[in-house]
Amino acid sequence: MNEPGVIAYHGKDNIYLNITNRCTCACTFCLREFTDEVYGYPLLLAHEPSLDEITHALELAFLDEPADEVVFCGLGEPTLRLPEVLATTEWLRLRRIRARLNTNGLGQLANPGVEVVPALVRAGLGGVSVSLNAADPQTYDRLCQPIYAKAFRAVLAFTRACVAAGLDTAMTVVDHPDIDVEACAALADRLGAAFRVRGRAVDRHRPAPRTPAAPATTAGPVRRSPTGG
Repeated sequence: MNEPGVIAYHGKDNIYLNITNRCTCACTFCLREFTDEVYGYPLLLAHEPSLDEITHALELAFLDEPADEVVFCGLGEPTLRLPEVLATTEWLRLRRIRARLNTNGLGQLANPGVEVVPALVRAGLGGVSVSLNAADPQTYDRLCQPIYAKAFRAVLAFTRACVAAGLDTAMTVVDHPDIDVEACAALADRLGAAFRVRGRAVDRHRPAPRTPAAPATTAGPVRRSPTGG
């Protein structure tokens, strides 16, 4: 029997929260295509946790090991559970713990009845990392396969709103041969967001395609980091 998925897990110097396995994209490079583990933790949930289960998991995680911040980042899109994201963020703020949201940037489309960015700010969110992964709508739709029309435009609008609201905002791309890293870096720069390249998860049971080196960019140095947030 497979081990049940965890809600809170440690990685780098952070605690990550895995609160849903649902997503509004089906990215062609997503690690869930071949694994349900991150940092060795199983993330396939038996059910979506309640707020009480989330905060209890956080308490246990902090007892196990301290962390610099808590990041909403699991095997799904956190903004599909926006009420839990907001309530957990407020719970963390009251304890003076920084919270960050890793998102595909489609939260406003997923929650049309809520002004998502202002709600995140009111809850006390400290930072947002938005997955960009393309410099144009056509490439975005092909690689990320969103369930919404005009999704690329929504990602840019969400990022712009986060920057305008004063959130610590970054855009990221996966290190992938079909992604124009230079163009994505320039786009993030125009939006006022920081930019970072994430390592691409690969199936260790089959060889990964060779990835050409990214060209230099005029939008400042490109940060590269291992897989994950």
